[in-house]
Amino acid sequence: MAADRPQPIDRRARGASVEAAAREYLLRAGLRDVAANAAYRGGELDLVMLEGATLVFVEVRYRRDARFGGGAASVDAGKRRKLVHAAQAFLHGHREFATAACRFDVIDASGDPEHPHIVWLRDAFRADDI
Repeated sequence: MAADRPQPIDRRARGASVEAAAREYLLRAGLRDVAANAAYRGGELDLVMLEGATLVFVEVRYRRDARFGGGAASVDAGKRRKLVHAAQAFLHGHREFATAACRFDVIDASGDPEHPHIVWLRDAFRADDI
């Protein structure tokens, strides 16, 4: 009977849950919050954090399983280009970070969206690679 089956979590709620888990993971690792879900024309930054004096732009990608490649595999050249442009817009609007070193990381999350398995890919790509 359909009523006995657990209701699937909607995509937006799943994304929010995974991003919250990723944020907590990074906070426990010593990073500090700067911004979340910073939307700009053509792109959005999931998390912006500081690790020491380095500004870290974090893309959070979730896949239930890795059959078709993990979440990190979905950060293709087009997605990287959008992230770099969003990061440039962020820096333009936040002059206090104008001289900060910057880095692009990817959180590859999988499994249960409420308690995902997280793999942190530091320095996953560089702005000059796009």
